[in-house]
Amino acid sequence: MLATDINPAWLDPRGGYEVLRHDIVGDPPPQRGTFDLVHARLVLVHVPDRARALATMVAALRPGGWLLVEDADTELQPFACLDEVGPAQRRANRLRRAVRELMAGRGADLRFGRTLPRVLRAAGLVDVAAAGCFPVGGVACDRLETATVRMVRAELLAAGLTDDAEIDAHLAAVDAGELDLTLAPLISAWGRRPG
Repeated sequence: MLATDINPAWLDPRGGYEVLRHDIVGDPPPQRGTFDLVHARLVLVHVPDRARALATMVAALRPGGWLLVEDADTELQPFACLDEVGPAQRRANRLRRAVRELMAGRGADLRFGRTLPRVLRAAGLVDVAAAGCFPVGGVACDRLETATVRMVRAELLAAGLTDDAEIDAHLAAVDAGELDLTLAPLISAWGRRPG
């Protein structure tokens, strides 16, 4: 098994798989036409040249191989807290709007998830299907929220979208379990390379 990323520091080198630094847009597939399965999770939504990245993934598949792409669609559900009952929930939603603004400024397509079936068919895949998942609450939502806010903190501050006090209060509320956080709906779409 092979895991690739433009920044492999996020991948665990002891995870039982080979780790390779790879730019999905700029580099050719690591092994052309040989993979039974290529999986990308929360990747294409962040890549400005999505069509080229997808073509690289399709080129890595053997004939009959499957591509599974999972990406968020934050336009389908833009809130961090569906039940905005108090200041902590309102703050969480303000920060979610700030993160969305930051993502859009980077070239992310906040509606990309819903396009996946069409995009996979346009890339030449067959037997295309999709499903959606909309998690509400729980450890996974809390962990992803915390990781996301910490990862983009400096950019949020530099853009003037929030301040340290708001971020610290939000992270404390998440850590204390005060919020029923949601994630953007995740659309999973898959298709098979003909042949």
